[in-house]
Amino acid sequence: MADKLDDFIDAAAGALDLPLEPAWKPAVKANLEVSLRHAAAFADFPLPDEAEPAPIFKA
Repeated sequence: MADKLDDFIDAAAGALDLPLEPAWKPAVKANLEVSLRHAAAFADFPLPDEAEPAPIFKA
């Protein structure tokens, strides 16, 4: 998966026209790995059919 993340980071930076210094890449990759682990924990959480979305509060 590490190579896929490297490819994804390069592609995303290119698509967004963001400069990415080579020295920043390990920090970006570490942050992305943590974010993906957190997202996986929520994606696998079962919700009952009667679950309602949270209300939206506007200021």
